[in-house]
Amino acid sequence: MGDLFPDLGPEAPVISGVAHDRSEALATVRGVPNEPGMAAKVFTELAQAGVNVDMIVQAGASVGTADISFTVPESTVKQVETVLIDKHDELGYRAFDINTNVGKVAVVGVGMKTHSGLAAKFFTALSEKGINVLMISTSEIRIAALVPLEQLNDAVRALHTAYGLDSDQIEAVVYGGTGR
Repeated sequence: MGDLFPDLGPEAPVISGVAHDRSEALATVRGVPNEPGMAAKVFTELAQAGVNVDMIVQAGASVGTADISFTVPESTVKQVETVLIDKHDELGYRAFDINTNVGKVAVVGVGMKTHSGLAAKFFTALSEKGINVLMISTSEIRIAALVPLEQLNDAVRALHTAYGLDSDQIEAVVYGGTGR
């Protein structure tokens, strides 16, 4: 892994940036039968309709059903609604809802793989600003959270400050080239 995630030294930032996206929508399919293959059916139908899915969370209930929540580009909400309505009998869910008043905020950095406490700092920064996290997604180089859209700007600022990415000076380094 050293070749993919080299030790960048003590001066390299662990978190190199904060990103956000205002064009997300959160869909939740409620009361899906909690049995093997149901998530596959839901996401196959969405894929066949050309819908790209990003974050996914499934929560099982003790009554034999599950709720599946996922994010999609807001521009595909009508396609999601059409698929879910058309495939209701096949998927056997109880209800669905879509929330377009959400946004995604993420921190990224190659140092995340080798440093502890970064998730704690992420969620502490948001909680100190009273920001409710609706969904979480992580990878080796990213922590992302879905938050209410009206709190997205506050979330971005809170994370910039928490990870020391604020600056008193306006400075930008732009590298140009052919990419070869």
